[in-house]
Amino acid sequence: MEYTRLGSSGLKVSRVCLGMMSFGYSRAWQLGEDAAEPIVRRAAEAGITFFDTADMYSAGASEEITGTLLKKTFAKRDDYVLATKVYFPMGEGPNDRGLSRKHVLGAIDASLDRLGVDHVDLYQIHRWDPETPIEETMEALHDVVRSGRARYLGASSMYAWQFAKAQHVAEKNGWTKFVSMQNHYNLVYREEEREMLPLCLDQGVGVIPWSPLARGLLARSGETVRSGSDAYADELYDESDLAVVDVVRSVAEAKGLPPARVALAWLLGRPGVTAPIVGTTKLAQLEDAIAAVDVSLSADEVAALEAPYRPHAVSGHA
Repeated sequence: MEYTRLGSSGLKVSRVCLGMMSFGYSRAWQLGEDAAEPIVRRAAEAGITFFDTADMYSAGASEEITGTLLKKTFAKRDDYVLATKVYFPMGEGPNDRGLSRKHVLGAIDASLDRLGVDHVDLYQIHRWDPETPIEETMEALHDVVRSGRARYLGASSMYAWQFAKAQHVAEKNGWTKFVSMQNHYNLVYREEEREMLPLCLDQGVGVIPWSPLARGLLARSGETVRSGSDAYADELYDESDLAVVDVVRSVAEAKGLPPARVALAWLLGRPGVTAPIVGTTKLAQLEDAIAAVDVSLSADEVAALEAPYRPHAVSGHA
């Protein structure tokens, strides 16, 4: 496994991040604690030290499983980098969601309790909150860091102007800025290359893409439990993306590799990308992610993979 800094911060992370949304009890394809344990253990054995979850995954169950398994797998808390997120509803009340000071400060305490730790390494806003002044959110997040409950701050999918505004507000007031952007980015959705990625590169912000395999589309050889019950994937991708999938399969076949390794290798080679967040429900999927770090693509292969791309409407947050 390779390691790199998260953007221009001093935090070192593995080049593959294990996404923990696959673990929980809300959906047919999610794994419970016992089934998830071999995957987490294998990830640690391979050198993966970066783990990403969120409070809303499986209504908090993902955080509970994540905390339990990381404690069982690693000897010390400092041996791994733990990330979680805040924004989506965690209850029926009007203040049980969003990025108000009330919800942010309450959510971090609830997440730490479920995770069974006294701090997270990376605390991320899961989306932009149009109902809360960004000044209120950034000050609350700064207080989370100052209190020791989080070491760094990150953001997730939003428009580039929103991210730039948040960073400006933090800098102007002497508050903690975001060190990472977790955005929707893969071979079939590259709209982030227009504004968000250049902004992150210019500002030294690490990019940790979600859905690096387009929710399995770029790795799929047939229908899976998730692909047959994933309505969100139907919103993000359509038949026009199959041309990209065909090229991925063609390049992979020529190299004697699974398509997932080729698609992940392309993403790992993109400027500014720190670590794709890979969700797995099978050990074979994890092995593909681990092996992708060592896959090299020629300039011709990269050009072939990128050639069939067609522009998309903004998706993943709009």
